[in-house]
Amino acid sequence: MDAGRFRKLPIMGILRTSGAGVPIEDLTDSVIASGLETMEIAMNSDDAAALVGRAVKAAKGRLTIGAGTVLDMDILKAALDAGATFVVMPTLVAGVVEYCVKNSVPVFPGAFTPQEIYNAWNAGATMVKVFPAAMFGPSYIKEVRAPFKNIDLLACGGITPGNIRDYFESGAAAVAFGNSVFRKEWIDKRDFASIEDSIRRLIASMK
Repeated sequence: MDAGRFRKLPIMGILRTSGAGVPIEDLTDSVIASGLETMEIAMNSDDAAALVGRAVKAAKGRLTIGAGTVLDMDILKAALDAGATFVVMPTLVAGVVEYCVKNSVPVFPGAFTPQEIYNAWNAGATMVKVFPAAMFGPSYIKEVRAPFKNIDLLACGGITPGNIRDYFESGAAAVAFGNSVFRKEWIDKRDFASIEDSIRRLIASMK
């Protein structure tokens, strides 16, 4: 991942699946067509490492693919071996963050309270993933940013076209969306047009 490039279009998609046979190649093409540039695949998805590898191959450099829900070193190794170029997690896993920092892998550990956010940033986070951001919304990001103006926050959870600009105006450096766009029923029905349209609306609403 080129972290500088991500900051220019700071929206991350989170794909988490629970069924075999995900049409990841077609889904990847739709994500690329939407204009999104960054997507993580949760490592607690079925056949997650294989999905990462297939997505990387299908993207051909047109989409940055990372791994989410990386909770230990074994998962990290599997993700990186599959071709993931950045790492996201719902909490701070010190060993994973330390490895990523030493090996120049952008890493987004999760946190929620001010102390957790501070700890994650000091550990070397590229950005701190504030999760679940939907609990308190953009106002929480604004409050946290007041004492932590040097900490880059990625708001994750509850991001919609109606509130995405509020998050950025409140100080979020980036946002992430997941099941609200990558809906199981759309994926099962191969309704990639709905996924593409939803992402386009998020990007347009941010601008």
